[in-house]
Amino acid sequence: MSLAALPSISLPDLSDRRADFPILDERVHGRRLVYLDNGATTQKPMAVIQAEMDFYARENANIHRGVHLLSQRATDRYDAAREAVREFLNAARNEEIVFTSGTTQAINLVAWSWGMANLGKGDEILLSTLEHHSNIVPWQLVARQTGAVIRVIPVLDNGELDQEAYQSLLGPRTRLVGLVHISNALGTINPVREMIAQAHAVGARVLLDGAQAVAHTPVDVQALGADFYAFSAHKLYGPTGMGVLYGRHELLDAMPPWVGGGDMIHTVSFEESTYAPVPQRFEAGTPNIAGVVGLHAAIRYVQAVGLDRIAAHEHELLEQGTVALLALPGVRIIGEAANKAAIISFVVDGIHPHDLGTILDTEGVAIRAGHHCAMPLMTRFGIPGTARASFALYNTAQDVRDLVAAVAKAQELFGTGRPA
Repeated sequence: MSLAALPSISLPDLSDRRADFPILDERVHGRRLVYLDNGATTQKPMAVIQAEMDFYARENANIHRGVHLLSQRATDRYDAAREAVREFLNAARNEEIVFTSGTTQAINLVAWSWGMANLGKGDEILLSTLEHHSNIVPWQLVARQTGAVIRVIPVLDNGELDQEAYQSLLGPRTRLVGLVHISNALGTINPVREMIAQAHAVGARVLLDGAQAVAHTPVDVQALGADFYAFSAHKLYGPTGMGVLYGRHELLDAMPPWVGGGDMIHTVSFEESTYAPVPQRFEAGTPNIAGVVGLHAAIRYVQAVGLDRIAAHEHELLEQGTVALLALPGVRIIGEAANKAAIISFVVDGIHPHDLGTILDTEGVAIRAGHHCAMPLMTRFGIPGTARASFALYNTAQDVRDLVAAVAKAQELFGTGRPA
């Protein structure tokens, strides 16, 4: 199929939203920027940039302990953001929302606070082959300290988790299931509601890594039955260095502090300290207040666009990109789950993913190349890594065409494309 013959697609009209992202006007090596590295981080709309600027320009102060007006304003903004996150996730109460520096810190908080208090020798932590390193390494560290054992849910050739194997791995010693909601490396959307119910049936708790989910699909933690849910603002069109841990109140309330310092205490003496209730217990020190304000703005932005519209738009781009890339000789997609988010992870015969990513960059196309912090998954498929194109609400059908044209040019340069 020639590029000219690629089928046209009818996308939900989000064309007006592209102008909200000033960075998309940048030129890369003299070419139009085609930003397809959204799985690593999304670009930021002007509404988010402006919200942080306005905070620093007009309201900057520390929160909670100040009696002056600016401190009261900053505290109000901080508390309003917590309510916005609660609404966004449909958590039962504000106290279930803990602000963190990102998904990684959120998972580490659960591992070191809940894990160290609840895991013992021979207890089992069940993880999947699809996990990001941030949902593997913390549990390895805690397992080493507690004597717990990590067991692994295998993945099928199409990138879906082996559900029969999962059910067989669940048992009376299973204490924690750590599960990615949407795979950052393959785009696989796991059937998390069903998997959570199965874990709860054996008395296990479940932590979901939602870093790749919250920008692409509505998340209702109560409907899912999640015990813990973690995500990062920077993959939700928000600022870097900002994230959220949702935890059911009764679980958080029973967990000991993880990091000590100011604002997480009730009383302090040299003999003993007592601790604040949740969530303050887990928010030691001066938080990333501007980041919280930016996250609030990002949530409002996504809600204004509509997650259902975003999901439909991205699904059409996924369909278009999949057809177009497979039309090129020597291109193989890794991860063809029946239920996928808008991530295409692929390899090209005769071209290392890093070389491919470098050539695409010269054409103005930004993708991610490598193991995507999912080395066990790459080992499962017998490859060093993949090229990954991940889509967002501001991507277009023209972006897909430019991606395919750039891959074809790389094949031409390496002499691996279709013979003339």
